[in-house]
Amino acid sequence: MRPFMLSLLAAVALVLVPVSASAAEGPRQTGIPLPGSPYGDPAGSNDWACVPSAERPTPVILVHGTFGDRRSLLDPISLAMKRAGFCVYSLDYGNRATGDIRDSAAHLGEFIERVREVTDADKVSLVGHSQGGMMPRYYIKNLGGAGYVEDLVGLAPSNHGTSIVPDEGTTEATGLCLSCAQQAAGSQFLADLNAGDETPGDVSYTQIITAADEVVVPSTSGFLAEGPNTTNVRIQDACAADLSEHLLIPTSAAAIALTLDALTREGPASPDLKTC
Repeated sequence: MRPFMLSLLAAVALVLVPVSASAAEGPRQTGIPLPGSPYGDPAGSNDWACVPSAERPTPVILVHGTFGDRRSLLDPISLAMKRAGFCVYSLDYGNRATGDIRDSAAHLGEFIERVREVTDADKVSLVGHSQGGMMPRYYIKNLGGAGYVEDLVGLAPSNHGTSIVPDEGTTEATGLCLSCAQQAAGSQFLADLNAGDETPGDVSYTQIITAADEVVVPSTSGFLAEGPNTTNVRIQDACAADLSEHLLIPTSAAAIALTLDALTREGPASPDLKTC
């Protein structure tokens, strides 16, 4: 796992080289076209004939992170939700989530409408990893999504960005990964997203982070402002022995338990849940 992680972080470093502010004012960039998931759907997901039950009336949509796809690392959490009785869906978006986050949020909105149509559900719940935990907030805040989302669960979400990206006045673009610069701590994109109410609407917001996060730094930047519909929790609070880092948090037993807790109760997950 370590060589894979180092390779991924090296790739991230290459695409996080900042560009000038003037370039940021130009057309939105999507970079080199990248393929979606070559391995199909996560286990138990994208059954378009699934009918939500009276006990589990709200479909769940998995939202991958930057450089990810609709299946990468999502099999365990997808299968756990399916076994808990949910109709589960997952999408590829944004050129492996490297494109403009605003466009990705619009794509998510279209996918949500498709899921709602085939399931006849009033609302969906969203479970997102990294950028996938933050990007839906743009949909909720700016694209009318507040009325269509029951729960938003973020796994190591980049809500307030990461300090591993240098902020040199760059807020919108890099040569290969537009969304990377948008996720830099201090970016204009995040300043606008987090201005005012960070948790609008009647959505239940659960942010699950890991103290071992080496990508979203500091890890607590994944937390949102406290409120009655907001839970901020570390997986180590639920299980001190769970040392899953940023990439592996979707496979963490503690993270999956906290996610299911959020999806199966009124409001966000309990911050006091113990899993080991």
